[in-house]
Amino acid sequence: MPSRKYSKVNVSVARQVAFAWDLPGLVAGVDEAGRGPLAGPVVAAAVILDDLHPIKGLNDSKKLTALRREKLFDEIRAKALCCSVAQASVEEIDRLNILQATLLAMRRAVEGLRLKPAKVLVDGNRLPVLDIYAEAIVRGDATVPAISAASILAKVTRDRWCAELDQQYPVYGFAAHKGYGTAEHLAALRVHGACPEHRKTFAPVAQVLV
Repeated sequence: MPSRKYSKVNVSVARQVAFAWDLPGLVAGVDEAGRGPLAGPVVAAAVILDDLHPIKGLNDSKKLTALRREKLFDEIRAKALCCSVAQASVEEIDRLNILQATLLAMRRAVEGLRLKPAKVLVDGNRLPVLDIYAEAIVRGDATVPAISAASILAKVTRDRWCAELDQQYPVYGFAAHKGYGTAEHLAALRVHGACPEHRKTFAPVAQVLV
């Protein structure tokens, strides 16, 4: 059984409340991509799946090949009742910190849904501030289809953004490492310094800005 945290979040601090697992109404899955990289926005997605149009092969996006993610991305967009992708910018990450920026992106994704869900299932153990019942599920991206779908939308969206950034700043190799602190990326930072899309509050970037 996945670890579950129940909460009704209508204030900045989540309050623990008990509610029925089978709360009637639409259920949205939420996940993010890009908390760890040294550059770029953090991207979040929210998805409400259609039970009448199931999607086979949903899983944690990190466990899927890039080709499989791309195919599922299109299928999710075509079959889901609705979905929404949002982000928090590099500036917001540096100003708020990465956790708060991630929660902000998640909230924006939920608020961007065309249909309002009765409940929101979020991957992990932290919840954004919402006016909807929400539940945090550890490893939800591997166990809850709607969260898996959200993880795929977020991951593909951010990977595509990195491919575009690579065209603008080819010396860093964003298309290959997706902004993570690989040896190649760190070496490029030392030689070329930071570009405008690097997160200035992340230690490896801050060190080259001194």
